Amino acid sequence: MKSRILDLIGISAATLCLIHCIVFPLLMVIPLGISHNPLIDLVFLIIGIAVVFKITKKIRSIRLRLLFWISVFLIAVSVSMDLLFHFHSRLMYFGAAGLILAHLVHFKKHRH
Repeated sequence: MKSRILDLIGISAATLCLIHCIVFPLLMVIPLGISHNPLIDLVFLIIGIAVVFKITKKIRSIRLRLLFWISVFLIAVSVSMDLLFHFHSRLMYFGAAGLILAHLVHFKKHRH
């Protein structure tokens, strides 16, 4: 049950992260006076790391565990590049999509 809730939280956070990464640049084109805050990306990263850490402790599948951690790593690299160099990397999209996929696979495997 707990793993199922963590998967739902992870799927939700990764989906929101992906939507944020896709929609926000489009909103910056419209003169609304908003700017990008990389701390929002950092919050998504921290949530992702916490959920992935708890889920992967019990996963036996090496491939699924790798998919989780590689996806988090891609997001971490992208967030770091944004914080340090003010460069928004496309790695964020692949990391968020990888997390969504990993959570969906894990959710489907453990559905009773």
